[in-house]
Amino acid sequence: MKIDANGVYYRDLNIKIREAVAAGADKLQLDNVNGQYFIGDGINKPVTITINGVPGNDLGAFMNGATIVVKDNAQDNIGNTMNAGRVIVHGHAGDVLGYGMRGGRIHILKDVGYRVGIHMKSYHENKPVLIAGGKAGDFFGEYMAGGVLILLGMFTDSPDKAKHGFRFGTGMHGGVIFVRGGVDESKLSPEVGVCDLTAEDKKELEGYLKEYSADFKLDLKELLKEKFVKVLPKSKRPYGNMYCPMPR
Repeated sequence: MKIDANGVYYRDLNIKIREAVAAGADKLQLDNVNGQYFIGDGINKPVTITINGVPGNDLGAFMNGATIVVKDNAQDNIGNTMNAGRVIVHGHAGDVLGYGMRGGRIHILKDVGYRVGIHMKSYHENKPVLIAGGKAGDFFGEYMAGGVLILLGMFTDSPDKAKHGFRFGTGMHGGVIFVRGGVDESKLSPEVGVCDLTAEDKKELEGYLKEYSADFKLDLKELLKEKFVKVLPKSKRPYGNMYCPMPR
C-alpha cells in the first residue's frame, strides 16, 4: 500500500498509517516524506514501512515489532524507548538515537550526531543493538545501562572528521561498545576503559555485523578486516560517591 505524504500534516499522516495497519496491511510505502514526526510510533505488528524522503523526530518511538526502512537521511530521537523491531536508515541520522531503547535494532549507514545510545538498557535476552556505519558526535554511549553500540567509522561524508567526539561513555554503567579501528582514549570519559575482544566477543560482534551488512548489501569481510576494541564501564555505579547515604 502506498501513501503520498506530500504536504500532509504529521498527525493526519500517522492516522493514515495506523488505519492501514489496523486494516491488515503488512507493507506500507510512504512517498514524499518531509519532516513529519512520530512515524511508526507505538506500532506493535510486524509491518514493514518504507519511507522515501526524510522523516522527522521520534521515528519508531515505543515501537514493538515493526520494521522501518528509510531510503534517505533521518532526524533525531530514532527508536526512543523502542521495545522490538528494526529501523534501517540508508543515510545519516541525528542526535539522541536509541534513547532508553530496550530491544530491537537500529542500523544507520552513515554518520550520527550527539548522545547516541543514551540510557540504552537490556533485560535478560532482550538486548538492543545500535550500529552506526560512519562517525559519531560527543557523548556517545552516555549513561548507557545495557545493550550494544557499534561504531564503524567507515561510511562518512566527512573523511577528515574524527571518528568520535568527546565525553565518550560518560556515566556508562552497563552494556558494551564495539569500535572498529580503536578509539581516541583522550576523548573517553574516566568511567570507561578499553579492552581487547575475547573469542566470544568476536562471535557476538560478527553476528550483529552480519545482520547489518545484509540490510545495506555490504561485504561482511570488509567490515571485519579492521581490528575492533570494546569499551566497558569501570563501575556499575560511576557516580555513587556523589549521593548522600540513606539514613539507617
